[in-house]
Order: sequence, then structure tokens, then C-alpha cells
Amino acid sequence: MWEEAAQLSDLRGAALIGDLVKRLPAKPGVYRMMNAAGDVLYVGKAKNLKNRVQNYARGIGHGGNRTARMIAETAAMDFITTHTETESLLLEANLIKRLRPRFNVLMRDDKSFPYILLSGDHEAPGLFKHRGARNRKGQYFGPFASAGAVNTTINALQRIFLLRTCTDSFYAARTRPCLLHQIKRCAGPCTGEISQEDYTALVKEAQGFLTGKSSTLKTAYSERMQKASDELDFETAALYRDRLASLSHVQAHQGINPQTVDEADIFAVHQEGGQFCIQVFFFRTGQNWGNRAYFPRADKSYEEAEVMAAFVSQFYDDKPVPKLVLVSHEIAEADLIAEALSLKAERKVQIYKPQRGEKRELVEMVARNAREALGRKLAEGATQTKLLEGIKETFGLERVPRRIEVYDNSHIMGTNAVGGMIVAGPEGFVKNQYRKFNIKDEDITPGDDYGMMREVFMRRFSRLLKEHGERGEDEHADKDAVGPWPDLVLIDGGAGQLSAVREVMKELGLSQEQVPLVGVAKGIDRDAGRERFFMPGKQPFSLPLRDPVLYFIQRMRDEAHRFAIGTHRSRRKKDMVKNPLDEIPGIGPGRKRAILHYFGSAKSAARAGVEDLKKVDGISEAMAQTIYDHFQKG
Repeated sequence: MWEEAAQLSDLRGAALIGDLVKRLPAKPGVYRMMNAAGDVLYVGKAKNLKNRVQNYARGIGHGGNRTARMIAETAAMDFITTHTETESLLLEANLIKRLRPRFNVLMRDDKSFPYILLSGDHEAPGLFKHRGARNRKGQYFGPFASAGAVNTTINALQRIFLLRTCTDSFYAARTRPCLLHQIKRCAGPCTGEISQEDYTALVKEAQGFLTGKSSTLKTAYSERMQKASDELDFETAALYRDRLASLSHVQAHQGINPQTVDEADIFAVHQEGGQFCIQVFFFRTGQNWGNRAYFPRADKSYEEAEVMAAFVSQFYDDKPVPKLVLVSHEIAEADLIAEALSLKAERKVQIYKPQRGEKRELVEMVARNAREALGRKLAEGATQTKLLEGIKETFGLERVPRRIEVYDNSHIMGTNAVGGMIVAGPEGFVKNQYRKFNIKDEDITPGDDYGMMREVFMRRFSRLLKEHGERGEDEHADKDAVGPWPDLVLIDGGAGQLSAVREVMKELGLSQEQVPLVGVAKGIDRDAGRERFFMPGKQPFSLPLRDPVLYFIQRMRDEAHRFAIGTHRSRRKKDMVKNPLDEIPGIGPGRKRAILHYFGSAKSAARAGVEDLKKVDGISEAMAQTIYDHFQKG
């Protein structure tokens, strides 16, 4: 593998690219285009790097303003060669997801998918919801589109197969059956209510259902029910009757269960209003395991097929690949992407647009869902746009805000004090931008809201200045991003909180024009709808009771309050279970575990002498003296 990073020079755009082409090899690889600030603008792959990059220098085959803007901004490029074009495709997808270049198609809302785990490291396997690295021994079934879909399936499997869902430690501690056994959701293997042989049979039946053998199971249960009925064993017959009913219930609630598709992901893309929606349906073992809508970030000049190709390449970067991928649009490099996915999955993967039959009907159904999902999003976006325009008019802002920050504090009698910041933008709440601030200043009087607000704003905006510098005019050059600087700051409180925050902003050299501040005071008797708004240089005012902007502000303030309260409760809970040993420097989880194992409790360790502490595995004489001194000082 060969790699070269181009140094910044006086050349820019096509001239720079033309100069770099002279030194490029005619090999497969990946290239990155960067601006003068070092930000990656675009990541691309090529079968032949020299030919591909040369096209940029000549302006061949790149219509549209998007590529022209990208070339004009390019101040540096770097290149990585690969052995094959397939390797370059996989590397390109990985770099796009990691670097998130402005001119590429980017996945958004890329949350991990949940799975069902049938554990394989215990004598009595259990059913568990699993998300994250699949490093526990057992069988994983999925992906499921949501945690709700997993929970629903696990509940159904409990009713049918009576498998345990408790932790291994809970299982080991049982001396009598738990409530789940009483309500016929668990066979009770922990206390011997079922033999190991019979429980193993239930596990195999659950495996059969999860691997698509539900029709075989239904036939077997039906035969067993009839046999038990013929033998006048009505209790056993009723058991199989209930299992049959539960199986039918599960299959009915899975919606579409195709006859010709065993394992596949189906993708459909729809473009409208300059936005894209890609709907993904997951089919495993012939069963529908849910769907999810994605709204990738892509320039409106992209064709739907281009967005589809880029999305599929990125989608499987960290997910298992099914045997079949069906798409709504013909992908130009479908064979190459299929080859790359086959390499990743270590088995053959097919990608194509079906032309007839049930597969085509499934794709059309997914496409309808994509159209409807994008329609809902556009309607919500239109409403959000009107609300943001109303915010601009209400507070006399220079432009429609794209980033609104709302601050709130939470504490009980000054203890476990935290500040919370939530962010709202054109697409609603931006939860990955939320921040919490543990109040650290010991000089702040417990319960001093003004002091807490001063600390929060000093930390937030001094860091903002350090990381992003002063606010620039091109803050919203990227219309899809909320940007780091707020267009409006809402503070939970009245004139006092606003005054405290203004002092901090003046100290940092930030004016009201740069960062507009508004205090939101609760109304008379703290009634929603009677809020008073405070702005520097203006008289306090209220909004009409039924004003949509007022409802929007209330919703943002409530979200900030919820976030701050939740953070405070989490910190308080952590303090409640805090161990005195955690306060001693040098005592980590391993040493703490050894001390508790030896003495039984932190209280006993506190009464121990240096000689006794030295007997603990991993505790040296110096550490024993440190522990002893800590507790004696306390």
C-alpha cells in the first residue's frame, strides 16, 4: 500500500489537482480533497487513481455546481493505494463514515441495531436483548429495527417456549420459582421445575422458530395437542393449544412474511423537496423483523441511484450482511459493491433491482413507505420552519435561528448541582449536541442559581471560543448543520439569571448581537402560558396564550428541565451508592474488590491497622499506609 499526503501550496483548485496528477500511480485507491483549513471536503475511490483525478483537473464528466464548488475549494489532496478496487470501496465507506465530508452522501441517525441472543455459555440458555459487540457465546438473531420489536418478540417467545430471561447471577441465587414461572412465562429450570432434558428441547424449538421453522413447529404442536386430547390429557392439550395461539399471534403481528425471501434487506429511496429518504426493511428466516427510515445528507444535485449506491456501501460498514440486498434503483457499481460485501461476509452476496414477482412487489411496498416517511418529515420540517421564523420575529433576531440553546440548572438544597444544555434546530431536538455541566466551583454557595449559571456559561463559551474562534460570517455555509455557535440562547430564569449571564459574556467579549440572550421566567403561580421574557435593553413582555411560538418555547424549556433533572438524578444515585474506598487515590476496581473480599465491607477496612491492610492481595506497605491515613483523617 502506498500513501502520499500533499502539502499545502500556493496552487488551488484545478491547478493544484493538475500538478498532483503527474505523481500519481495508475492503481486502485482512495483520495481525499481538503480545503485550506484542512477540513476534508470529499472522499472518493478509483479503479485508476491517475485517470480519476485527472478528470477533475480537466473538468471532464463533472457537471453541476456541487463538483465545481468542491474543486474550487480544494487546497490539498492525499491518496492511499489499495491492491484491488474492492478494497478501495471498503476503505472509502469507512473514511466517509469517520470523516463525514461535506460533499459526500452521509448517513444520519446511524444507531446500532438490537439483536436477540440465545446464550450458549450456560446449562440453561436464556433469551436476552443484545446491542453492541457480539462477543458473548451463543446465537444472535437479527437485526431488529427497534428495541420495541425485540421486546415484543422476546415476550412472545416467553409465552410459547417458557425460556428464562433472568441474569445468570439471579438464576444461581434462586431457591424457589420466581413470579415469571407463576404466570407461565418461564419453565423454572433454576429450581428444577423442569428437567434439563425437557428444557433443552424447549431451547431447540425456540431455535427452530428463530431460524424460520415456524410452520414445522405449528404442525408438531397441532399433532401433540390432538394426541393429548385423544388420551384425555386435557391439561397438556390446553398447553399446546396456547402455544399454537401464541405462534399465530406472533406471525400475524409481523405483517408481511414473504414466501420467496428468506434472508434479505430491502432498500428504497425517494427524493422530494431537495431531501432524500431511504427506507430499509429487514427480513430474516422468512419473517419481517421491522423497518427503519433514514434521511441521508446529500446535495440535491445527486441522483437517487447515486445516493442509494453510497448509502448501501456505508450501511454495512459495521453491520452483518444478508445473503440478498434488493434495491429500488439500478446501481451503477452493483457488482463491485456485491463483491465487497461478499468479501466482508465471507460468502456470496447478491444486489439487484427485481423486475417481477413477489420481490418486485416487496420493493414497491418499501418505496411507498419511503415516500410516506419523507412526506411526514417535510410536513414536520415546514412546521418547524414556521416556528423558527416566529422565533426570529418575536425576539427581533437578524436571521432565522438554526441553533437554539436552552439552559437549566438542577439540584436539591445545593447538592449534586448540575447544569444542562439542550439544542434545537430545523429538524427538532439535536440530542447528540446536549451537554451536562457538573458544578465544580466550591466557592459557590449551595443553591446559588446565579453562581451556577455563571460557571456553566463561562465553561461553555470559553471552550467554544478556544475550539472554534470568534464567530464568523460563514457560520451557516453548510445549511444542513446546526453549527457550533447558537443563534439564540434561552435561560431558565428572569432578570437575575440574565444579568449573571451577561456579566460572563462581557468578560469573554461576546455581545448581545453575537449571542442573543433571552431569560424565560415562569409566570404567576408558575403557570404555563404566563411566562415573562427578558432581553437586554427591552421591557419584559409576554406572548398570547395560544401563540404557537409560546408552545414551542415551553416545549424547549421542558426538554431542558427534563434533561437537567435526569442528569441530577443520575449523579445523586451514583453518590448514594458511592463506596468510601472510591475516594482514596490509587484504589481502582481491582484493589477495591480485593479489600472488600478480604474485610467484607469498607467499614471493616476503615477500622483495620496497617499490618492487616498489608495482608490484602495487591496492597503494598505504602498503599496500606495511604488507606490507613485516609480513614484516620476522616
